[in-house]
Amino acid sequence: MPDLILSDIHANLEALGAVLADAHGRFGRILCLGDLVGYGADPNAVVEWSRANVAAIVRGNHDKICIGVDPLDGYNPAARASAIWTRDALAPESFRYLEDLPSGPLRVDRFDLVHGSPLDEDEYLITPGDVAQIRCYLDTQLSFFGHTHLQGGFLVAHGSVGRIVPGRVLEVETDHFYLVNPGSVGQPRDGDPRAAYALYSPEERAVEFRRVQYDVAKAAAKIRAAGLPESLALRLQEGV
Repeated sequence: MPDLILSDIHANLEALGAVLADAHGRFGRILCLGDLVGYGADPNAVVEWSRANVAAIVRGNHDKICIGVDPLDGYNPAARASAIWTRDALAPESFRYLEDLPSGPLRVDRFDLVHGSPLDEDEYLITPGDVAQIRCYLDTQLSFFGHTHLQGGFLVAHGSVGRIVPGRVLEVETDHFYLVNPGSVGQPRDGDPRAAYALYSPEERAVEFRRVQYDVAKAAAKIRAAGLPESLALRLQEGV
């Protein structure tokens, strides 16, 4: 059965629940590209779910700052406030689980899981130019990455880099390199507030991009009730 590819859940339990309901019965295992926590109001519930259900996972930058592995310098005030709140809210077992998450790339069968870039887990791959700088180092035909919260990715073929537009299904050809982003479950930033994810069928070499509505109002209300910055609630409604 296909793999369910998730990234950037960001403690948004409502978005995660909607994704799992939408994908129900269509996948055999769950793979995650990091950032379980940060921004959202349900860090422990999401970590507990991951510990019980995710077959393979790499850490994200917010997983690191929320447990103090990386400094908060360079993050905006809302992100810093969220990281501090999350650190205080995490149960000891959730904290330990995040501490033990591996850095990418993580090889799963014949493809890799990374958070940011195959070369640097914190690097953003936003433009074809970003990918052009690392293309000569690519040694895995297919890598799934997150971090940008932008569904789609990049195709490296014949010495050039093009964007992957998230249509319904992407066919992975054997003579190209693919960097595929399933989008963010818990905090999309492409102007579409629906939760994003992907299904990958190794036998068919096909990636299906998916979006699903979820209860944004409930997730935003939890953020406000937790005393987190208002901007974190508002951006869920706008998908930015």
